[in-house]
Amino acid sequence: MLTQAHAAHFFDGRTSARHPVTVRLSEDRIALVIEGKSLTAPLTWLLSDLRALTDTADDQRLTVTRHAQSDDESPHDVARLVILDPELIAWMHRTRPNLFRAETHPGAIRRLLIYAGGAAAACLLLLFVILPALANSLARLIPIEREIAFGKTVVRQMERQLNWLDAREGFHCTDPAGLTALDTLLQRLTGGRDMQYDISLQVFDSGMVNAFAAPGGQVVILRGLLDQAETPEEVAGVLAHELGHVESRDATRLTLRAAGSAGLLTMLIGDVTGGTAVAVLGERLLSASYTREAETAADNFALEMLANARVDVAGFGDFFDALAELEPFSLPEYLATHPATEGRAAGAHAFAAAQDETAPILTKTAWQALKAICD
Repeated sequence: MLTQAHAAHFFDGRTSARHPVTVRLSEDRIALVIEGKSLTAPLTWLLSDLRALTDTADDQRLTVTRHAQSDDESPHDVARLVILDPELIAWMHRTRPNLFRAETHPGAIRRLLIYAGGAAAACLLLLFVILPALANSLARLIPIEREIAFGKTVVRQMERQLNWLDAREGFHCTDPAGLTALDTLLQRLTGGRDMQYDISLQVFDSGMVNAFAAPGGQVVILRGLLDQAETPEEVAGVLAHELGHVESRDATRLTLRAAGSAGLLTMLIGDVTGGTAVAVLGERLLSASYTREAETAADNFALEMLANARVDVAGFGDFFDALAELEPFSLPEYLATHPATEGRAAGAHAFAAAQDETAPILTKTAWQALKAICD
């Protein structure tokens, strides 16, 4: 009978001595009663408090200890009881489902939650505070050839996104006369200037009023911006601004901010097919804005580039004036991604007033060809 005494060994945990004892179930079968000559008094261990040491459990031997639940995280009982009776061992396996359950003190759960919260906070701190703060320094660590390869992949990803939105074929604008005019525009701006990238300039057939610079010298103008512009000087101003982002590697910094460590690793190790950084940056270049400081620096770069190329800077201001006149609820994407800070257009007009002699950047024929590049 289980309520009869069975041989067992008891270790008090304070010495290495093994105490021969007997163990039996209490009459109500809710506890083990431990008795022995070396014990000053019988011990009663509630079955609900018992936990088995899994590395010492088999059909012939079961070592248990008391792991009582407590709110104060008090130490567990250091004593051990080795049960030797197969019948009692089988009964405990059968009726005590919590025997091999891992200890779950409320204090342990609290600690686990604190540790998990701390780890999550550390990750958030890394991704949203440390990496953005170090973006300028980290951008200089990216090899230019990696940056160029990554930028090409980003442009392909963005092309897929825009093409999916428009749901049609023939997304690249390739009219020969239009491409010639586009190249004339680019060469006029960059001629004689030592650019750190070979600029790749494309036009996508999308109605969005936008333009963007991807990492590695990739610049894309969307047809909607050409449709909105009244003069080639307006387009030249926007292009010069985007070239300012290129030279400052702003898109690379945006990659690090948008994709965090994934973006950094993608460009450092050359995993240009890395989906996380590519997808995130593709979305961010279309919907997120650069910092006010980056926009101001790109504006200043554009003004200086236009002046050196003898392009009328007033066109840059005219473009923003035209956008600002549109209804607020139809605000073009270009203003959403390139915030029109106070005095931006006025600054361009003031700069233009002090310009020396300028020359048209395109002929009327070339301008019409550029406007029709997607036809």
